[in-house]
Amino acid sequence: MILLITGSVTALLRWPTAPAGMEMPVVEVHKYGVWLLAKTVDQYIHRILVEEDIKGSQEKNEELFFASADAGEKLYKKGDFAASQISSTDIYLLKKVGLFPDILERKVEQHFDKGDQVSALITGEFYTKKEHFPGFGRPFVFNAKVLLKVGRNTEAKDSARVALKSPWWTLGCEYQEAADLAQWEDEQIEYIKEKVTEEGRQEDLKKGKEPAQVALDEAAFLLDLASVEGTWDDNLVTIAERYKEAGLDDIAKFLVYRD
Repeated sequence: MILLITGSVTALLRWPTAPAGMEMPVVEVHKYGVWLLAKTVDQYIHRILVEEDIKGSQEKNEELFFASADAGEKLYKKGDFAASQISSTDIYLLKKVGLFPDILERKVEQHFDKGDQVSALITGEFYTKKEHFPGFGRPFVFNAKVLLKVGRNTEAKDSARVALKSPWWTLGCEYQEAADLAQWEDEQIEYIKEKVTEEGRQEDLKKGKEPAQVALDEAAFLLDLASVEGTWDDNLVTIAERYKEAGLDDIAKFLVYRD
């Protein structure tokens, strides 16, 4: 995981090995990791243009549409939302722009507010489909909460454990929250700490794992630990070294580059 910070909290995420369709998503940076804002830059810009058009601030609209130039014009024209006759901003965004985690989570909460548990469960399950947000654990954490809310405790635990198979910095919350849902104790953290020791490395090599894969796994483990402890800078050089060992020289150089 490499963050190109473009503001105080908003960034582009550059993966060492990106899932299909998530080559350069837009994220919000937190101490525990990242929150997915949009799967692509185009979707992020498109959504901003829609929401600002709906707000109706003429001066702000002109600034945004001018700043987005030709790219924005191809994505959205002022008045498109009104012309669509779609009553809800969220529905318009889901239909015309793309899927967004915060909107799907809000839809679930709205179903619960209306007492419609079935629709809430269906939407929560839809959120977790692997083609929607590949590589991110957040949908499974949220779905665990949904399942817990309706008393399906075993399924909630299973969903949280699926989430924890993803990088921990993609959970959309602190590790402990997901671990509690999964009913995990500290043994998982201890296991990962052992995997990044020299003994752990030698054990993997003895099992026949390729050195490049061992290095890549170790980088992933270090990122998981950093998300738990908030020690991103402390692990930066070591993670870059592991990527270099794995043959990802460009990623390694990019990670430690300073202007």
